[in-house]
Amino acid sequence: MKQTINTVYCFREAFRTIRPDNFSYEGLATLWDYLDEYEQSTGEELELDVIAFCCDFSEHHWETIAKAYDLKLDETADDEENADRVRQFLEDEGAFIGEGESGSFVYRDF
Repeated sequence: MKQTINTVYCFREAFRTIRPDNFSYEGLATLWDYLDEYEQSTGEELELDVIAFCCDFSEHHWETIAKAYDLKLDETADDEENADRVRQFLEDEGAFIGEGESGSFVYRDF
């Protein structure tokens, strides 16, 4: 059984129905763009599996990510600088997907 999703609206609705609290509205658009680009660049069609996507990807505020990965942030730096450090960490790990709502990052879990 296969379900074809061709708009970000349908993608968001699938998450809203099954896992409404995993991603923000903006975060889902970021994830949609990433997955759509992946399909186009690889020629591989992905199956819409909301649970699997929720296991493979996350969206959290930069402070939550820093704590989860024991990142040492500069206490004298401002929030923007520390958010940049967390973004760079995710990019270095090859996990950064994009930004969601106010200070949150969408990333591949690792």
